[in-house]
Amino acid sequence: MQIDKAQIIELLKSRGDTDKAAQADAELPEKVDTERDQSVLDKLGINVQDLAGRLPGGLGGLMG
Repeated sequence: MQIDKAQIIELLKSRGDTDKAAQADAELPEKVDTERDQSVLDKLGINVQDLAGRLPGGLGGLMG
């Protein structure tokens, strides 16, 4: 699944995780592949299934 890095950063900021948001900005590519980048997402405390449900538009917003 492909996710825009900006969506992940906004999610982290909305949770108050500004340090992790900065880390995501530095370590993730613009288009995040959840399988390829799983180790970074794990380090940031992001569960892909939870992420899909929390972003605006759900999976439809992620796949666009």
